[in-house]
Amino acid sequence: MSESVPTSSPSPDGAGDRDREKAGRPWWLLPIFGPIPDLERRHFNLLGAVALALLFEEYDMAMLTAALPQIASSLDMKETDFGFYLGWIRLGAIPAVLFIPYADRVGRRRVFLLTLVGTALATVFTGFSQTPVQFTICQMVARAFFVTGSAISFVYIAEEFPAEHRGWGVGMLGALSASGHGLAMGLFSQIDRLPYGWRTLYVIGVIPILLLPFFRRRLPETERFTKHDAARSDDTAGYSLRPMLDMLRQTPARAIGIATAGFLPAIGLVGAFQFTGYFTQTVHGWSPGQYAAMVFFGGAVGIAGNIVAGHLSDRFGRRAVGIGLLGSFPFWVALFYNGPGWSVPFGWIGFLFTSQGGRVIMRALATELFPTEQRASASGIWAILDATGAALGLFLLYIGTSTEGDFVFFTTALSITSLVGGCVLFFFPETNQRELESISH
Repeated sequence: MSESVPTSSPSPDGAGDRDREKAGRPWWLLPIFGPIPDLERRHFNLLGAVALALLFEEYDMAMLTAALPQIASSLDMKETDFGFYLGWIRLGAIPAVLFIPYADRVGRRRVFLLTLVGTALATVFTGFSQTPVQFTICQMVARAFFVTGSAISFVYIAEEFPAEHRGWGVGMLGALSASGHGLAMGLFSQIDRLPYGWRTLYVIGVIPILLLPFFRRRLPETERFTKHDAARSDDTAGYSLRPMLDMLRQTPARAIGIATAGFLPAIGLVGAFQFTGYFTQTVHGWSPGQYAAMVFFGGAVGIAGNIVAGHLSDRFGRRAVGIGLLGSFPFWVALFYNGPGWSVPFGWIGFLFTSQGGRVIMRALATELFPTEQRASASGIWAILDATGAALGLFLLYIGTSTEGDFVFFTTALSITSLVGGCVLFFFPETNQRELESISH
């Protein structure tokens, strides 16, 4: 039998009742995001706050991709060394294994707010880097906080949204947070006019700290964790790694499956994205403004993969949709890097659409297959193995690129791992339209 989830008591002024009223379309969910389900006001408030927080963290990632030529020129990075430095940046996610389990012990809210501050500070310090090593270290720290915050954000949606709309919520969170790339491109298009160039773009990352009072008001603790916290014994409250160890001991097949589903696709995904800015600006001679326009307008279509995947997976199941999206990713990468110049925007839209949609499916499964006391840890394992796979992909590119231009062939070849990783979804149970308690038990 499914475990019941308590509802919050209404406040004396009726605010709690208002939060549980059915709400119309929020102003920030523009019509381009498609139809919305019939949800309570609190669901939209939570989605908006979490997405805004994640937007700024995505901004940092987008800047590394877009401004790579300018950063490399300023810090004297060689093209053949990109894979080395970028691989180490991705490995910065590994320390997140020590942070994420705390969300299963002290709560989602406190750890998530901490990640906002940590990511913002590391992003700002990146702007003051003077050497490739300093830049890499700052970005490694930022990546550790980003991976932790990203894992918890999807737990928020999984635990608070109703089962029939959980896929839509996860997909919409991915689409909204991807707007951080749009913000980054809007600013990047003016990089030649900004004082201090790319450094100014990183210093702008301080904004989440300025908005911290807003996030503290709008991000409550999840009801599922509140109930779990009240029911557990005090002797387990402070042991941070226990949720992850319990998960590996109690459900090893699911844990290994989630880790594999994060690791394999990331090997091919990261290279395809990481070199888009460098490829278009150096191989095709695009200006920063032209690249920003492709990412902004083409990305508006591409990120719809998040929403489409969420909708379709709620209707037809996570596995079939995820396999179809991840399996088609290599075709679009080949078109982007090896097709004629006119096909570059179409390749970009295609591999953004399929990769974003496929990742939404995997993020949903990572949060749905495990109980409340292990859910953040499970999401964290997926995120950490995703980052580790990305690092391996970049190191393989570093090893394989002895001369300039080699990255085009190796990036295309590595994208095949997305298809292999998608096949792992065959072995997961179907989770759509089911309450979390019935899945995890």
